[in-house]
Amino acid sequence: MSKTRTTPSLAERGLSPKDVLQKARKIKNDEFYTRYKDVEKELSVYPKMIWKDKVVYCNCDAVDDNEKNTSAFPLYFLRNFDELGIKKLICTHYVGVVDLFNQGVVGYVFTKDGFHEFWEYPNGFDGSFDHPLSLKILKEEADIVCTNPPFSRAADFWNIVINSGKKFLIISNITNVKNDAYIPYFIEGKVWAGYNRIDYFLNPKKQLVEAAGHWYTNFPIKNRPKYKHLKIMPLKDIPAKYRKHDDAKMLLVDNCYVPSDYKKPFAVSVRAILNGLLEKGYKIVQEKQYRPHINGKEVFARVLVQKMNK
Repeated sequence: MSKTRTTPSLAERGLSPKDVLQKARKIKNDEFYTRYKDVEKELSVYPKMIWKDKVVYCNCDAVDDNEKNTSAFPLYFLRNFDELGIKKLICTHYVGVVDLFNQGVVGYVFTKDGFHEFWEYPNGFDGSFDHPLSLKILKEEADIVCTNPPFSRAADFWNIVINSGKKFLIISNITNVKNDAYIPYFIEGKVWAGYNRIDYFLNPKKQLVEAAGHWYTNFPIKNRPKYKHLKIMPLKDIPAKYRKHDDAKMLLVDNCYVPSDYKKPFAVSVRAILNGLLEKGYKIVQEKQYRPHINGKEVFARVLVQKMNK
């Protein structure tokens, strides 16, 4: 028996998963929440030693005595606190428009320090990641930041967290790799893709919503499984339909094909970067996304990369 559809699909609404997060950023609708399974899938891949004796900071998350009212990031660390050897967990909850986790309209700081768990409600604290108290915690206490920041303020969040010099594992739009606000971080080697993309989030009604997100980090990635999707080979061996030149004579390669013997810059899709191309001897060479035109018509934006000299 088929199930009754209660929500139109993205295709029926003329949207793609990446459009959902881009729209959220523009209209400041940040009500997308990460599922526990997606947090567990990503974090379990990293060596447990990265957490040992560290202060983990979830600066966009709710914590409650009831697990149903606790967001996925702190829930993972609370369940695995001893196994990971975490020194302390600190979470700050933002006073948002939508109260998904039944926390009430109040900002607070939750701390788990050994066996002790407690909530603090500082006067005037709204829980925002850029509130002076949140910044103080980031600067003076945190070792690792792990959260899903609000999509409409992702650029501000990246600027604060990356420039703090702290380690991080965060979720953002899958297209950040070709977004002008973020490309410089990739060029400077301050951030790279994590292991997994995320195709579904929860909305305020706790219903599944398609939206193309991805993990980003500054922890080393070893033996990335997605390396196998990169097809690095001599240019002449790349099928003709996946290599072409645009009106400006720039080489465009698609479907994760990468020329191994091409010395000049060329344009690739986001997917090649997310699959680990920057770890294979290639670098991004332009701080802005590349917008190719073919026969006078603009096609989808790409990233300009170039093989590094050995």
